[in-house]
Amino acid sequence: MRYMRNKNGFTIAELLIALAITALLLAAVAAAFNASLANYRDNENIFKTINTARQALFRITSQIRTALVDDSDISNENICKLIFDDLSEITYRYDSGTQKLYLNDGGTDYVLCENVTAMTFKKNSNTPTSDDVKNVQISMTVQNGNIQQTISAAAVVRKILN
Repeated sequence: MRYMRNKNGFTIAELLIALAITALLLAAVAAAFNASLANYRDNENIFKTINTARQALFRITSQIRTALVDDSDISNENICKLIFDDLSEITYRYDSGTQKLYLNDGGTDYVLCENVTAMTFKKNSNTPTSDDVKNVQISMTVQNGNIQQTISAAAVVRKILN
């Protein structure tokens, strides 16, 4: 038999090399896709955490503007107690042990925000002789995974302005 000089097709070695290159490319694409998916999940989780914290700050500042801030313990920066016109009271309390912000409304504690690593309610009065709280500055640090974000807000007590 004569040896054919014009081959049609690929040899087994060429097919194995092509298969190995294709497998490497698919593995690289899968790794990149997996990393992208993990990054997306991390971003989504921190977004949810920050959004919850912003909603909590919005609620707190809105209520500070329409209530009186109890000045009996002005130096405690983990608690903010509000008194309304109907003499009802609510208390916002940060617990560093559980890393949660609690709302106490009528004797029941509700979790307002989780994953809070630090929080302060800095209550200020305009005059050194007065203990009336004029404004409250709030700072909250939330964490999800290894991502931390600090958000702040401030509110002026409008009831004092009358």
